[in-house]
Amino acid sequence: MGPLKGIRVVEIAGIGPGPFAAMMLADLGADVVRIDRADRVRAEMPDTAHPDLLNRGRRSVGVDLKHPDGPETVLAMVEQADGLIEGFRPGVAERLGIGPEVCLARNPRLVYGRMTGWGQDGPFSSMAGHDINYIALSGVLGSIGREGEAPVPPVNLAGDFGGGGMLLALGMLAGMLEARTSGEGQVVDASMVEGSALLITMVYGMHAMGAWGARGTNLLDTGAWFYDVYECADGQYISLGSLEPQFFAEMAEKVGIDVEGVDQHDRATWPEMRARLAAAVKTRTRAEWCEILDGSDVCFAPVLSLAEAPHHPHNAARGSFVEVGGTLQPGPAPRFSRTPAHIARPSPHPGQHTDEALADWGFDAAALSALKASGAVK
Repeated sequence: MGPLKGIRVVEIAGIGPGPFAAMMLADLGADVVRIDRADRVRAEMPDTAHPDLLNRGRRSVGVDLKHPDGPETVLAMVEQADGLIEGFRPGVAERLGIGPEVCLARNPRLVYGRMTGWGQDGPFSSMAGHDINYIALSGVLGSIGREGEAPVPPVNLAGDFGGGGMLLALGMLAGMLEARTSGEGQVVDASMVEGSALLITMVYGMHAMGAWGARGTNLLDTGAWFYDVYECADGQYISLGSLEPQFFAEMAEKVGIDVEGVDQHDRATWPEMRARLAAAVKTRTRAEWCEILDGSDVCFAPVLSLAEAPHHPHNAARGSFVEVGGTLQPGPAPRFSRTPAHIARPSPHPGQHTDEALADWGFDAAALSALKASGAVK
């Protein structure tokens, strides 16, 4: 199942964006084998799934990359792979003996995906960092927040996942598609600085046109009173995004505020109109606003918690969240009409599938026994 059925990918275990890219490929049908550290393999495997949802859909092999036979085990898998994903700092994979030069020598068609924050070169490339730092350097963080307040990190969505893992998954797909035509692989250098900057391209365009000002003063960043979140009578929140004139008019009518003679885009009126809208929203609970605004063209949705979102009638009707391994989680996306994506298995424990996966990837019983006896795999 899935449009990537038949694609094989080796994932060198990491955290955050690399596993997210591998998860997306696995959701879409690729056979992704995760190479976990041998020292994280338990003597006895738990009966329950591993709680890290980012590792879903894959099998795990425990490999000691510092053992003389560890890198060779990975390289033997690389010979049969379409792609490899790693998220080390620049130079680490090379020191371990599984860098792109060695891997491409073993498989010239391989697409070698590298996930870093700063990129493979440049003045910052050797520095440690996290999502918050990468989106700070790209201009994304400085653009998010309310007027007169400090920037607000958007969890770690823009760097780790949108500008990181998702960008790497796109790069892997493009590289593997091209390799089928050219017969040649290549290195994909995915940087979270550049990926997050790419996500905010529209805002850079608006800034260049003089249509984007200071943080929190603009149409889409809570500057506009008709595009914001508002507190309800019960302390819950609703979101309103009534940008277009017809939607703006319907919002005013249904919420019950007078906008006669008000120019929607006259910034001088924004503070007063924000106060009026906030007062109106505060008169009803979130559930009451759902009864009034659901099904309308106001551009409305309740602000839901992680516990609530999977059970909302719309998400439930589409099956947007699925239960795998006893855990309710976001399902694969996007949807495919003929080759539907699916979650092949729950998240593995490190080394849970060492024997099974290596056998499927061409290791015979004698070779596998020797590797286990030597401690190269576990």
